[in-house]
Amino acid sequence: MRILHTSDWHLGRTLHGVDLHEHQAAFVDHLVGLVTDRAVDVVVIAGDVYDRAVPAVPSVRLLGDALRRLTALVPVVLTPGNHDSPVRLGFAADLMRGGLHIRADVGALAEPVLIDDEHGPVAFYGVPYLDPDAVRHTLAPGAAAAAGAGAGAGGDGEGSPPLARSHEAVMGAALDRIRADLASRTDTRSVVVAHAFVSGAAPSDSERDIRVGGVDQVPTTVFDGIDYVALGHLHGAQRVGSSGRLRYSGSPLAFSFGELAHVKSTTIVELAADGGVTTETVPTPVPRRLAEVTGPLDELLGPDHDDVADAWLRVFVTDPVHPDQMYVRVRARFPHVLAVHHTPIGAAAAPRLTPVTAQTDPLEVASDFVVFASGGEATADELAVLAAAYEAARAADETND
Repeated sequence: MRILHTSDWHLGRTLHGVDLHEHQAAFVDHLVGLVTDRAVDVVVIAGDVYDRAVPAVPSVRLLGDALRRLTALVPVVLTPGNHDSPVRLGFAADLMRGGLHIRADVGALAEPVLIDDEHGPVAFYGVPYLDPDAVRHTLAPGAAAAAGAGAGAGGDGEGSPPLARSHEAVMGAALDRIRADLASRTDTRSVVVAHAFVSGAAPSDSERDIRVGGVDQVPTTVFDGIDYVALGHLHGAQRVGSSGRLRYSGSPLAFSFGELAHVKSTTIVELAADGGVTTETVPTPVPRRLAEVTGPLDELLGPDHDDVADAWLRVFVTDPVHPDQMYVRVRARFPHVLAVHHTPIGAAAAPRLTPVTAQTDPLEVASDFVVFASGGEATADELAVLAAAYEAARAADETND
């Protein structure tokens, strides 16, 4: 069976204020063409199709167009990611056309989509993004049986001890349910479509932080026994572990300069009769390449950088003194510049500060502030309060999205 694995479309996202809608539409055209040209049998989309829980109308229309065109050709299995709203994305999933399978219900994650080829059935299990705080009761051992017994017997899962408050615990419980279902099926190969941060993978600076209890990762062993794991969440295409069974397709477009070195692609998976897996990455269309240049302003304005004049550009100006009309002059030289930074070399010495980036642990920043403000290290109780406050703020931000 030939499977096309993609994820992290982030429809509605911008790049330093640049609207990416037309480039995302070009990717959809590329994807539809790829399904036809490469005789794909199934498309799996591992979450974050939208950039916000409440997407803009053009993004909704683009997703609708993509799914309509893809399902006219092959079955599509889609799961929500941490940016998507499972309720909104999964609305009326049972009423949609037969080739579209939106797996947004945590309670049904062990109910596979069964698709046959000449070698027999393949079970596709869709695992939506699992927020530990939202599902640790639902996925607790005994919760499914309690739900089946009705409200009078604790049908809401109450009474079952909740799982540990961690991504590893809830993803492990989800895969235990999937393996139990798979064990009841003879001669059935398996594909899990999941949205998670798996240990050993390399993040970039454009993914949203999903830490709970200070931890955001799950080990590869959680997915033992599955033939292929189609992962979403991390934006760099990569294999995780040595088996070749776990892979991130990555995002189809770059969403930050931290992804400058990424080769954006879609993954084509060949699933053999014995469950063996081979993969191929197919580059996606590049609307405009990313580049960055560094140097004194006069040098940057010269002819040496003609090769990046058409790129989306990040510029670091190194003059010791802030040049007059720096941004205007850079913009005139490079019409597609997106970010201009003055990083002086040879300026008067200034206190050394630790840079804070998108990948910096927010709790490290907060604890450093405690040291700065109090002159002493944060206590364990203080760190617990800071962690709780951060997670509450993050949850509120995601709700507002």
